[in-house]
Order: sequence, then structure tokens, then C-alpha cells
Amino acid sequence: MRSAGKRLGKVFSGSKADAMVVLNTGIIDSNFLYLTGFTSGVFEDTVLVAEPDRLTLFTSALEYQTAIEQKPKEMEVVKVETRAAFVKGIGSALKGKTVGFNLDFIPYARYGKLKRISGARKVVDSSKELTRARVLKDEEEIENIRKANAITKKAFAGIGEYFKEGVTERELAARFDYIMGENGAGGRAFPTIVAFGKNAASPHHMPDGTRMKPNSFVLIDAGARHNNYCADMTRTAIFKPDRKSQRYPMMEEMAAVVEGAQEAAFGIARAGVDGSEVHMAAERVIETAHNGKYRGRFIHSLGHSIGIDVHDGGAGLSGNLHMKLEEGMVLSNEPGIYMEGFGGVRKEDDMVIRKGRAQWL
Repeated sequence: MRSAGKRLGKVFSGSKADAMVVLNTGIIDSNFLYLTGFTSGVFEDTVLVAEPDRLTLFTSALEYQTAIEQKPKEMEVVKVETRAAFVKGIGSALKGKTVGFNLDFIPYARYGKLKRISGARKVVDSSKELTRARVLKDEEEIENIRKANAITKKAFAGIGEYFKEGVTERELAARFDYIMGENGAGGRAFPTIVAFGKNAASPHHMPDGTRMKPNSFVLIDAGARHNNYCADMTRTAIFKPDRKSQRYPMMEEMAAVVEGAQEAAFGIARAGVDGSEVHMAAERVIETAHNGKYRGRFIHSLGHSIGIDVHDGGAGLSGNLHMKLEEGMVLSNEPGIYMEGFGGVRKEDDMVIRKGRAQWL
């Protein structure tokens, strides 16, 4: 049986709360997954009370057995069959305490109701403590992200056989998701992006009916989930390149510049370095390449934190965000060049920050 002790310690370190409430609505709060470690079950409208040394889960009969089978040793599972029993249980757990809520997630009306029935002496916003705890990943979390990456890499290795003239972006995205599932994905980390030709100039283009054509970009941005944890990878290919065309030299050049930018950033990423410096290392490569030909064409931050959420824990790599990198952060490294009307190239891999240098996942 797994332990939640270390994660509770991280969440309550420096917190003013005696207890924290994590509420699921129709959507599961990622902090619920972080603290419980659950990998199955719906747990809609479920309330989790966290204290420094224990967890109390209030759930219906629908999820009771699922919770019992997965619970960490510090958890008590309470089956709630009536509203009166729920009110009594919450009051017993929280009355007279300083209670923290994840105000980044909980709907205002639900917050008001829980606040009233809790009998809390004082309520505080614990969203910052929850976010901070998830920035630095433990080795179990890192291994889950590594396995999510391995599944995603297998999908990238297998998708090429479906590169066929006339296939649509939507069809290729569906095929990619299917291959991830075949290789053990517990779902996708986010809606898979597939962009052909000039559509690749839009970083967040959503797949549509555009058809694959020879001598054009094929950009795929996707990620599998494994035990709740996400991968995030991007690859850009050229379908049936025509090396004698006017387009091809620039397409190949863009890909080479982006790859160089990614390596430059990876080369300086390590604990103690300011994250803005890592972003700027990639940006300098793109801005100065070929006499400034691609200046202003890298239009987003170099990376973001990855975990249970694909944007997880608030950390990132941006020229405007000064943040010291710490061992255990997991971040994407995704430089890109985007040329409106022509297309775009992005290469993205996930890396874990270490003291010596970062490691690819």
C-alpha cells in the first residue's frame, strides 16, 4: 500500500491551514489525484479532507469500493449515503480549525456551502501551497512521466506509415491517439494537435479537414498519460519532400535552426540556473540564424512545467519569468519558428532538471 506522507508534508510545509479541502465537481481537481494517487474511478462531487498526517475521503457508495482498493495507508474512506451524514462528517473533521480551500478550482457557490457547514474557525486560500508542492516531482512522478513519454515516442515511431496523400488532419490525429492507446496510454494528455502545411504556422491549430499534400509540413503535438501523468512532445516532418522545389530549402533550414535552439537550451538547463536564461539561449539561436531571417518568429515561451496537468505547478521557461530552476522540475523544451502563409516547425521534448545538467525523459 502506497504512502501519502511525503506529499502531505510538502503541501503543509509553511501552510497556515490545519486542514485543506479538495473538492471534485464534474471534473477531478488534479490535487485530488496528487494526494490520493488514485488511477481509476470517477469520484464526481467527492470531498477530500487533507491534514498533515492523514486524509479523509467522503464518497458515495458508487465509488466506495474503488477507493478502498486504492487508498494510501494514511487515508480513511467514509461512505456518505445522506446529506445529513455528509454535513455531520465534514463538521466533525473541520470544526474549529483553520481550513484551506483550493480557490483556483472550487466553484464559488460550492465554496460558500462547504464554508458554512464546516464550522471552521478561519478559512484561507491554499492554492499556492498546493501548486508549490507539485512543482518539484519525486522519483515516482518522474518515472510516470518517463513512461508517458515512452508511449508517446512509440506512437511517433508508428504514425509515419499513415502519412498518405489526401489523409485529413482529423484522421491522422485519431490514428495517433489510437496508437497511443495500443501502447498502453491511460488516455491523452491533451487534444492532439495535427497541422499540415501553412496550418503549422499556428502553434495551437486544431485538426480540421485539411488534407496532406506532398512537399508540406506535418506537425504533430501530442502526449500520452500514464498513471495520471502527462507527456508533451512535438515533431515536424516534411511529407514527400521535393528537394528541387523553391519551398524545400527553407523548410529544411527552419528544422535545422529549431533543433539547434532546442540543444542550446538543453545544454544550459540545470539546477540553479534562471529559467529565463534557458529560454534566451534558444531564442538567440533563432533570432540570429541566417542574418536574422527568423527574428520575431519564435512567438511563445520555451517551456512549461509538466505533471498531472500538461501545464502543471506554475513553473515555466520564459524570457519574462525569472525563476531559479530546481532539481525535480519537469519542463518541456519546445522552440519553434512560425511563418504565416508558409508553415511552421516545432520540436518538443520533456526534460527533468538535475544538479549537473538536465536529462531528457
